[in-house]
Amino acid sequence: MVVRHPQRLPLLALGMLALLTGLWAGLARLGWDVPLPRPGFSSLHGPLMVSGFLGTLIGLERAVALGRPWAYAAPLLTGLGGVSAIVGAPLLAAQWLMLAGSLGLVAIFAAIIRRHPALYTFTMGGGSLVWALGNLLWCLGWPVFLVVFWWAAFLVVTIAGERLELARLQQVTGAAQATLLLLLGVLLTGLLLLVWSYDGGVRLFGLGLAGLALWLGRYDIARRTVTQTGLTRFIAICLLTGYVWLGISGVSAMWFGGVPVGPQYDATLHAFFLGFVFAMIFAHAPIIFPAVLGARMTYRPLFYAHVVLLQVTLAVRVVGDVSGWGAGRQVGGLLNAVTLFLFLVNTVSALQSPPERAGTAQGRGA
Repeated sequence: MVVRHPQRLPLLALGMLALLTGLWAGLARLGWDVPLPRPGFSSLHGPLMVSGFLGTLIGLERAVALGRPWAYAAPLLTGLGGVSAIVGAPLLAAQWLMLAGSLGLVAIFAAIIRRHPALYTFTMGGGSLVWALGNLLWCLGWPVFLVVFWWAAFLVVTIAGERLELARLQQVTGAAQATLLLLLGVLLTGLLLLVWSYDGGVRLFGLGLAGLALWLGRYDIARRTVTQTGLTRFIAICLLTGYVWLGISGVSAMWFGGVPVGPQYDATLHAFFLGFVFAMIFAHAPIIFPAVLGARMTYRPLFYAHVVLLQVTLAVRVVGDVSGWGAGRQVGGLLNAVTLFLFLVNTVSALQSPPERAGTAQGRGA
């Protein structure tokens, strides 16, 4: 396979390294006896998955969209932060690199907003700012069980902004847009409340997540495109299943409240990060990867394999979490990692060299 933009491959590779290493650390957190390079390595699971992988991927995508050379500093910094954590550099070095990368994403969105000020660009820009604030709190010594909600807010606000951009095709009413802003306000208020009441903040945050799940399910264009065929239908199904998991995560947060460790904490977070966020990644991978690399991707019905496996294995894990079935939690978590590896295999194998004539003009998702 030949790609038009091989200079972007190292940045993408940094994100993939963080993903694979983060999955390995996650298996250790689940209790699997896997070899680790040093004690405490499993605690890097969250930072590697969110800032090392997702932050790098989002930063790279936005740098490509902006088209400015300086913008690539954002994914480079977060990617290097992931490498620093993996090789055992002082944790503070990794933290500050990731903070710098998130500030780079804020700068990217500032440039995007100057070009095109609109509700959806301001929303996505706000998401990047929340990520930067969360990383700053992490640098200042906040524990991950608090900071993780800032990371989650970054992702859901960014995704809401992206979907709001496409919702323009349905001419979303002013009242619906006001409702979205209200729900985002509830979410952010929950974040601020964490400082004074962890339990109350988590429950309010969950209310915001559940509300956003309902809003996205109601106004996302995927409701219409799911009746189509091929890649368009695949993207819509991924999105709609993701919104179901977003709602489950919100209900879980409201029900269990502020539990900083244990199975209930696991259920809330992984319904969000695996069920919701990775459903979004599955949906957009056939668009993002070709756009970033300058390659083509052939849609295959085989893509449904990793989508279906994610639903089944995550359901087993969450049932194990809430019922006290430890084996289900462990096995489900292991199969979650296998599912994400299968996703990478399916995605890479579907990439093809670009045509000799014309570029790879890619639109955004369904």
